[in-house]
Amino acid sequence: MASLSDIGVAAAINILSAFAFFLAFAILRIQPVNDRVYFPKWYLKGLRSSPMHAGAFVSQFVNLDFRSYIGFLNWMPAALQMPEPELIDHAGLDSAVYLRIYLLGLKMFVPITFLAFAVMVPVNWTNGTLEHSNLTYSDIDKLSISNIPMGSDRFWTHLVMAYTFTFWTCYVLKKEYEIVATMRLHFFASERRRPDQFTVLVRNVPPDPDESVSELVEHFFMVNHPDHYLSHQVVCNANKLSDLVNEKKKKENWLVYYECKYSRNQSVRPSIKTGFLGLWGSRVDAMDFYTSEAERLSGEIASERDKIANNPKYIMPAAFVSFKTRWGAAVCAQTQLSRNPTIWLTEWAPEPRDVYWDNLAMPFVSLTIRRLIVAVAFFFLTFFFVIPIAFVQSLANIEGIEKAVPFLKPIIETKAIKSVIQGFLPGIALKIFLIFLPSILMLMSKFEGFISQSSLERRSATRYYIFQFINVFLGSIITGTAFQQLDNFLHQSANDIPKTIGVSIPMKATFFITYIMVDGWAGVAGEILRLKPLIVYHFKNFFLVKTENDREEAMDPGTLGFNTGEPQIQLYFLLGLVYAVGSPILLPFIIVFFGLAYVVYRHQIINVYNQEYESAAAFWPDVHGRIIVALVVSQLLLMGLLSTKQAAQSTPLLITLPVLTIWFHMFCKGRYEPAFVRYPLQEAMMKDTLERAREPNLNLKSLLQNAYIHPLYKGDDDSESDSTTEDSDLEPALVPTKRQSRRNTPLPSKHSGSLSPSQTDAVLKNSGTLSI
Repeated sequence: MASLSDIGVAAAINILSAFAFFLAFAILRIQPVNDRVYFPKWYLKGLRSSPMHAGAFVSQFVNLDFRSYIGFLNWMPAALQMPEPELIDHAGLDSAVYLRIYLLGLKMFVPITFLAFAVMVPVNWTNGTLEHSNLTYSDIDKLSISNIPMGSDRFWTHLVMAYTFTFWTCYVLKKEYEIVATMRLHFFASERRRPDQFTVLVRNVPPDPDESVSELVEHFFMVNHPDHYLSHQVVCNANKLSDLVNEKKKKENWLVYYECKYSRNQSVRPSIKTGFLGLWGSRVDAMDFYTSEAERLSGEIASERDKIANNPKYIMPAAFVSFKTRWGAAVCAQTQLSRNPTIWLTEWAPEPRDVYWDNLAMPFVSLTIRRLIVAVAFFFLTFFFVIPIAFVQSLANIEGIEKAVPFLKPIIETKAIKSVIQGFLPGIALKIFLIFLPSILMLMSKFEGFISQSSLERRSATRYYIFQFINVFLGSIITGTAFQQLDNFLHQSANDIPKTIGVSIPMKATFFITYIMVDGWAGVAGEILRLKPLIVYHFKNFFLVKTENDREEAMDPGTLGFNTGEPQIQLYFLLGLVYAVGSPILLPFIIVFFGLAYVVYRHQIINVYNQEYESAAAFWPDVHGRIIVALVVSQLLLMGLLSTKQAAQSTPLLITLPVLTIWFHMFCKGRYEPAFVRYPLQEAMMKDTLERAREPNLNLKSLLQNAYIHPLYKGDDDSESDSTTEDSDLEPALVPTKRQSRRNTPLPSKHSGSLSPSQTDAVLKNSGTLSI
């Protein structure tokens, strides 16, 4: 039987692990040789230089100032000192709002924990139901609702607490939704000018026998948006070109490496073997080989550019359309452009950094089929994962296995082995099983065809949450209950099995406590140590870095990882809300997680992670919705649990809770969510008016004409874009059309010189300005 001492041993193991991680971090972060690993964000901003360039040779690698080792936890208050407005300027609104998820957890669960321990724990503890039952239980289970006898009047306490916790959770959620929505609108109002504020992505452009996609897009918007249309850039399939350019960069990087090597020792020219990984094949001069390879790839790149410029098959029926005002872009993005709702589909363009270029070349008509395929694949992935989950649960419930396999008992009953297995192994085993899941889910999202990195991460996060809900939460409860009460299942009638499961659900708190300690305590402490990036950086720096470009790539800090971090946080919200009434002993462990994670990730956001895009907290409706789902699940599970405890008189009152919660969600969805999916025309007009008053001669062309050009082309267009900007004006012009129905467009428009139909072919041939 598991005891409080076993949980104490598990807690000690994980606390010591976390402390060891923090101590190692405190020592490693002040070593000059590790400076680029623990403060890469400041290097990217150009505000920090390497401390290895000055001082004695030893001091360039090891910190010899022993006074700096004393305050090894000084980084914690330093991480909390930066005010939120400054944090938004430094790291962006996405990062600042992401941190508010941890604060939301503290706001929710600190009052709930105090109330639960003041009311629920005494009510549960002062019973002896489990002691007189045949169930397998632990000392911690005596603090749960399972310790209350059937039909007891004490269940009214749980009912009142369920209402109290629900109302408090909804109140905190509403206040936070209001704050984040206000922050988002204020961010838009105060933010500097960005291309995506003026640009709309148009997809499923209908084919036309008389005009190219570029000409058709231009004429459509000059006719239907004559006063606000500015320019457009058609989308081209440049995926193969991108692969060729990346391959050429690698070859050129090797060429630079061998040239530097030869310059240091000119007595011998470097040579390589041309076979796989240089292990076999004929030996050739390294510099000559990579020079010829770069020249070969240059020819293939030129040929591919020519194909993109001259072959209509490379032109996709989509375009980035830019407008003279935010108001014009908002009207276009938020309205139906054609009487046929399946063509001329519009959506806000992602910011240029956020565009996932590979998926822009994906045919729009194939998206539905692709999403169906991914849905089926995700279904099988989710439900076949129950097998490893069941294995993990077999580790977590030693007593149940001992009854089924008694010959293992002498080995398992050793106190040290038993404590380690129950307190550490289940959580770490589950963590290992989940390690490859985020990459698989991200590949699925990319296959579906989402066109921005933020939407890819949000879709992947949704699937990760569903997976964890089904496998980690429900799977652990169901399979764990089956293992834990294995003897009861084998010797009782089928009618009594639901009651056994209902009683055992709160008793699974022991497993989730160990999981929280491993993942939420030691895991978060391991996050700040950055052991993997530290090893990878020094390995690359010692063995693989050939040029300064390699050194910069070795220092890549990565991003916050919304697709994995946010669903993991949501699992703690789910556990906290489900067990708040049934087994409140779990709540303090969750509070420790939220507090520790807030400090750690605030430090990481300030010093390490470099967010690749800015969605202005567009993910918050997902965060709110998943907490609502967790709240409803907790209410339904409590309803089922009380029904197994012969407390059916409470069922009518409990049914009201999910109804009120869903009503609250619909209220928030209608009141606050529009700020996250639409841009108010009033705000757009206000910003445009202020901008015209401050900059009456503003020319948006310099900002917009090259904003959505594929990164492969931007370096080639600098000279041309400069001349185009100088020649730009706002005079209307008649634009010829190839349509037989009319020879000229009767409405005046001002279009980008690099994007006009009359110059399309020339620009594509010379530099590919229109190719995306």
